[in-house]
Amino acid sequence: MASLIVASGKDKGKFYPLGHRTSVVGRDEGVLIQIIDQHVSRKHVQLQYNKDTDLFYAADMKSRHGTFVNGNRIYDQVPLSEGDSIDIGGTTLMFTRKDFEDAEGALAHYRQCGQRVKGTLME
Repeated sequence: MASLIVASGKDKGKFYPLGHRTSVVGRDEGVLIQIIDQHVSRKHVQLQYNKDTDLFYAADMKSRHGTFVNGNRIYDQVPLSEGDSIDIGGTTLMFTRKDFEDAEGALAHYRQCGQRVKGTLME
């Protein structure tokens, strides 16, 4: 279905399968995806799947420090594409449409995507 991979920050290397449910990312104990980071709000960003468009969307939840998708601060719901980076506080998450059986598979995918991004930026 889809996953988030923690690309940088204290929880680097973790991955979270998203499924079709609405997922909230934040530092609160009650959210589906908890990120322990002092600059992440208790309920920071919401990720939602829309079956009509077959897309996932990110929406900032009025967080104090903002949510950035590919370096751009978001205020409204924005669609996510393969490899998009979501920055919240001092943590970067990578969005992928892929599923993984374990953290090692998710990290291997991240490393492979990261190499393509680095090559593109340096050219």
